[in-house]
Amino acid sequence: MAFRGAFDYTLDVKNRLTVPAKFRAALSEGMVLAKSVDPCVAVWRSEDYERFIADTLQAVNRLSPQRRQLERYLSANSFDAELDGAGRVGIPAKLSEHAGLGKEVVVTGAGDHFEVWDRERWQAYDTTLTAEIPDIAASLGHPA
Repeated sequence: MAFRGAFDYTLDVKNRLTVPAKFRAALSEGMVLAKSVDPCVAVWRSEDYERFIADTLQAVNRLSPQRRQLERYLSANSFDAELDGAGRVGIPAKLSEHAGLGKEVVVTGAGDHFEVWDRERWQAYDTTLTAEIPDIAASLGHPA
């Protein structure tokens, strides 16, 4: 499943996110919540996160310090999770702090996963990204 769209949500007092209904079936077998390299929380189907880790580390020498650091970062900052009966998932404090999540959040599709952003942070990032996309596309050899 490709995760697409952007949806405004509110975290409840227990720091739980109500996952968009259209995403829930894809997460029925479990999910992984992970610290992204961007200031957000990445949410993956469990098998897709395993594939992401394998693909990311595949070409890196197993004995290199950079690989060990990257593997530690990815493993220490990811958490297995499941949806509760109401379609919610709790966001661990460590991840919430990394993303600077307040009560108002945005769930954004990111292809093979989705992300949870603080709403103000997402709006600023999206504005900047929209302005930069023509240059990014041009640098990759594709029209905007």
